[in-house]
Amino acid sequence: MKTKKLLILSLVMTAMTMSAGNLAKGVDRNNLDLSTKPGENFYQYACGGWMKANPLDPQYARFGTFDGLAENNRAQLKDLIMNLGSNNPKGSLAQKVSDLFLQGMDSTLRNQQGNRPVEMMLAQIYQMPRDSFEAMMADLHTGITSPFFDSGVMADLMNSDQNLLYLTAGGLGMGDRDYYLENDENTVKVRNAYLTYIEKLLTLSGRKAKDAKKVAKNILALETELAKVAMTREESRDYSKQYNIRTVEQLKADYPNFNWDAYFNLLFPASIKVKKVCVMHLNSMAKFNEMMATMKIEDIRNYLAFKYLDAASNYLTDEYEQANFDMYSRAMSGKQVMQPRWKRSLNVPNSVLGEAVGELYVKKYFPEDSKKKMLKLVNNLRIALAEHIAGLTWMSPKTKVNALVKLNSFTVKVGYPDTWRDYSGINIDPTAYYWENVRNARRFEAEYQLSQLDKPVDKAKWQMTPQTVNAYYDPSTNEICFPAGILQKPYFDPDADDASNYGAIGVVIGHEMTHGFDDQGRNFDHNGNMIDWWTEEDAAKFKELADKLGAQYSAEIVADDVHANGAFTMGENIADHGGLRVAYSAFKNTEQGAGDKKIDGFTPDQRFFLSYANVWAANITKEEILRRTKTDPHSLGINRVNVAIRNLEPFFKAFDIKPGEKMWRNPEDRVTIW
Repeated sequence: MKTKKLLILSLVMTAMTMSAGNLAKGVDRNNLDLSTKPGENFYQYACGGWMKANPLDPQYARFGTFDGLAENNRAQLKDLIMNLGSNNPKGSLAQKVSDLFLQGMDSTLRNQQGNRPVEMMLAQIYQMPRDSFEAMMADLHTGITSPFFDSGVMADLMNSDQNLLYLTAGGLGMGDRDYYLENDENTVKVRNAYLTYIEKLLTLSGRKAKDAKKVAKNILALETELAKVAMTREESRDYSKQYNIRTVEQLKADYPNFNWDAYFNLLFPASIKVKKVCVMHLNSMAKFNEMMATMKIEDIRNYLAFKYLDAASNYLTDEYEQANFDMYSRAMSGKQVMQPRWKRSLNVPNSVLGEAVGELYVKKYFPEDSKKKMLKLVNNLRIALAEHIAGLTWMSPKTKVNALVKLNSFTVKVGYPDTWRDYSGINIDPTAYYWENVRNARRFEAEYQLSQLDKPVDKAKWQMTPQTVNAYYDPSTNEICFPAGILQKPYFDPDADDASNYGAIGVVIGHEMTHGFDDQGRNFDHNGNMIDWWTEEDAAKFKELADKLGAQYSAEIVADDVHANGAFTMGENIADHGGLRVAYSAFKNTEQGAGDKKIDGFTPDQRFFLSYANVWAANITKEEILRRTKTDPHSLGINRVNVAIRNLEPFFKAFDIKPGEKMWRNPEDRVTIW
């Protein structure tokens, strides 16, 4: 075993300095609200100008600099796909992507087709005998929808080299259990909208209004029963409670009211025999088993029919699409108008043919030099995090060594995959129904994932497409990934100063690295296995610090009298906290960070924190705030700034923030985890 010193030194000690030719780039004074003092509300000070200049467009529930970059990417993809034309060789990536996009644009044809794209499947559902239920569930679970429960294949949490079948809770159309169980004004409004939505889809499909109303109430009652036993958001963060291995024989004994043999035989090709599964949500599966003993076949049929219509609604007539928007976008998020059709159409190939679009995207838009510069940045952040770990006062040497081993074992993915996904098995037929092509593409992806059961995990596989404006850490592969889509302004600008880049993409890098050591990621070792590598004392100290950090967020009111949920957002908050600290340390190792030369009136440290804040500049509806507080493990942008930075002493020094100002936090109340 290497010593911790050797582990730190095994990283190449180099610092990246950005081009000095355009140092005024990066932080933009127009983003500021100079009427607000930094010590009063730093988020408003740093982002208020941007927020005023970018009032919320009614097609969005939230729009920020993050979304602005996504819009730029979308415009690039539009230009790329529109220029593919409609006469590409059959079977080529260009043909598949272009034809699927053009089908999405042709609402006139879909309105003429009416219900024809779903009639055959609906007839099968409504005529389904009880002994065909398992076959129908297997069909719907291949990428279409997840009534009652869902299934999927991913790495075994305890053996990251091997794939395993997981059974998970499903069936909740509104996503989170609280929408079914709470009775505040906004929740009741959303629940009533969902009831209306179910009725609307059923009537559009041909059911009589009175019948549709009755069926809708039954479906809402069914999903409410599933919601009552569903894990809370906080419980779902504990993987140890969700790792429940069962042999198929045990599964059949525990849940005998479902024909598991029939289901698995139809879900998987004949060459794959399921031997064991992980039942992630025991209470949900028990409730499903109970329902199968008591539900009438007519109620099961109605529920499956609605779930199928719900999945297809955005690919049918304008009326279906409008109903979907009114529920999921207007009622839940506060959006007022749909996005233009070209955006909605573009989202489809970008989703179901993601790497095909990505391959076309990087050829045209991603400069290879950005990848090289990004890898240097990642290396600098890794050095800084190693130094932080080595210097922790609350962690024992034994756990530090394990943490450094894990850090040194990170796999780094930047830009795009080395090997592109093979889409030759998908047939996009421009003469077929739009929904048929979408469904076939989804099925292709689902069947590919299912085919990996019992095979070694493909650790070269990417979990995001190259054009995605995001990044991730995967605990099962111990990898951090930064797609080409996020490696653009304002996150990454090769021509900007170090402060701007380290405050933006540097914090993103540090954020993803810290996910390996957050309340979930810390439970996985350097090989990606869910193994406890902590001493009991260190784990207790970590929890104490994490709880203290979580309490800072839970103290914040997001809207009305609703507080943020520091427990649910714990992982992202720890990652923001660690990302900021690590990126700042890496920045101080640069020439600019070590100096005090002002640019545009701001010191290097001020530019670092302003750059970080500008990443989260956004306007957002009240409905979206409340929805995200229920469903999103990320804190709101204002809290990702104002709560996180108030744990860093350099922030207070940079803006001369004193006791008595709202942004001040006493030293004893600050938290340092990583």
